[in-house]
Amino acid sequence: MDLNEIKAILKEEKEKLEFEKTVKKVYSKPKVNYNKLTQQMKKAGHLKVGSLDLNRPENMYHSDKDTARFLADSPYMDAYNANRMADGDY
Repeated sequence: MDLNEIKAILKEEKEKLEFEKTVKKVYSKPKVNYNKLTQQMKKAGHLKVGSLDLNRPENMYHSDKDTARFLADSPYMDAYNANRMADGDY
């Protein structure tokens, strides 16, 4: 064996050790638990879904009278009626 062969063998061993060290470093990192609540989420607890007014039972449903009053004064109804007349579905 001459000097160049020994250098090549040592270089391969060094690369192999560096690779193994890198692999060990990557796989030794702790796994992230994404289900954990962050501090910001804990601070915003008062904004959770149940505390919103739209989820209260008295605000979930509209009476037929409220719906009819809304539609009668809305541009949606005007557009609907205009299209109905144009299509001949009256």
